[in-house]
Amino acid sequence: MSASLPLRPTAIIFDFDGVVIDSEYAMNVVLADALTAMGHPHSAAECMTHYMGLADHAFVAAIEARIWRTLPSDWLDGWREDEDARIAAGMPAVDGAIDYILSLPDDLPLAVASSSSSNWINGHLAAHGLAHRFGAHIYSGREHVTRGKPAPDIYLHAAAQLGVGIEQALIIEDSPVGVTGALASGAAVIGLCAGRHCDTAHGARLTETGVAHVAEDYAALARMIAL
Repeated sequence: MSASLPLRPTAIIFDFDGVVIDSEYAMNVVLADALTAMGHPHSAAECMTHYMGLADHAFVAAIEARIWRTLPSDWLDGWREDEDARIAAGMPAVDGAIDYILSLPDDLPLAVASSSSSNWINGHLAAHGLAHRFGAHIYSGREHVTRGKPAPDIYLHAAAQLGVGIEQALIIEDSPVGVTGALASGAAVIGLCAGRHCDTAHGARLTETGVAHVAEDYAALARMIAL
């Protein structure tokens, strides 16, 4: 696929948190509070800078490297145990995400490739009326591949399951970790800065990863893609 605009993808692979649902800010507030309560003061901004986009062992390793101590062996399980309650409570969609996804041609293959669990993704897709648009193409970096982001494996897996070459796919990501992995996959990539967690410097942080195209919202993203 040409790197020039507009992009003409054969399939689109969406990250989820911060791209489809506006969960990054809320979840990083929860994480900051949890770490602060353990005696390791964090702000939500610090958590987003250092841990956003990571999952499982990479997530834990990044925290441990920053706090200079080993987390309790059951800490990750405890962090996850409230997932069903958070799904039930709901998360708002990123502005413009639902309308954009529902506007895409019915014959355009779509997938989600996320660091979150399939349970988390499917629960929120159903709540926002988007489950039918992705069908079975929900892929979790903690469930479907050995190496999570920033490795490119989850994107390569999603493209293979969609039956398209990764070089013909477009990936939409919001975090530096995600953009790094997406670029390494060989796909075309757009960095999206539409979520509440994206401050005025977020686009510059994404550009520093090497991504050529950054959209400030879904309207800008739509202008970058020819379908």
